[in-house]
Amino acid sequence: MTTVDTPHAGALLRAWRERRGLSQLTLAHTAGISSRHLSFVETGRSRPSRATVLKLSDRLDIPLRERNTILVAAGHAPVYPEHHLGDMPMAAISDAITRILSSHHPFPALVVDRHWTMVDSNDAVGVFVEGCAPELLEPPINVLRLTLHPRGLAPRIVDLGQWRGHLLARLQHQIGATADPVLLRLYDELAGYPCDDPVEEIEPHSLVVPMRLRTEAGELSFFSTTTLFGTPLDVTVSELAIEAFYPADEATARVLNRIVIAESADHEWFPR
Repeated sequence: MTTVDTPHAGALLRAWRERRGLSQLTLAHTAGISSRHLSFVETGRSRPSRATVLKLSDRLDIPLRERNTILVAAGHAPVYPEHHLGDMPMAAISDAITRILSSHHPFPALVVDRHWTMVDSNDAVGVFVEGCAPELLEPPINVLRLTLHPRGLAPRIVDLGQWRGHLLARLQHQIGATADPVLLRLYDELAGYPCDDPVEEIEPHSLVVPMRLRTEAGELSFFSTTTLFGTPLDVTVSELAIEAFYPADEATARVLNRIVIAESADHEWFPR
């Protein structure tokens, strides 16, 4: 029987400190502990208290899921709960998500988790997914894969090089912040998709990065915003993001008001 050595809490904290580019002295100063104590913790000579783990995790901006992992490695119980959206404690969050998605209609909006898997959406996303390969719409739906896959939205995106570069840069930033191996594999997959359009530089004076999409109703132009829940104390909530799309011009707004309201009631875009 093969056993796998689990890194001790100090080694995990050291890895996060190095990932954030901080020295022991800087981290110890901002966390209010001695650099000697931090050194002992990182080398495993001293087991950190629950309070020390939480304080260091906060200064290092470690994701809640990983904070629980470090706490367990230090011999403490996890602090942050993890619920499904259907669980009773999440009723207020689920209701808020439903209200946000509904109020954004007739403009597209969706909710994704930490791996860009779609959790929920409003009916207006049909503008994006119509014509995509059925297998890409089978749950679990990865939004980045659906967007950049050659059988997904990619053939209809006018400025594919720029939008592809924008999404890959976002994903790369997320990998740097979370060190999530699933995201790293996703990045390698997406970066390997064929694309004839070269990655374009984003103009310095640009306020937002638009996505221009070919549709049967003509070319539509969107910009997006990302909304996160403030100061979440639940692992699931901390990993949710609401991606909302807005029309970048009046013509797009008029088309969305005309076609989305007329068609959404008659279509079910995703298998239930």
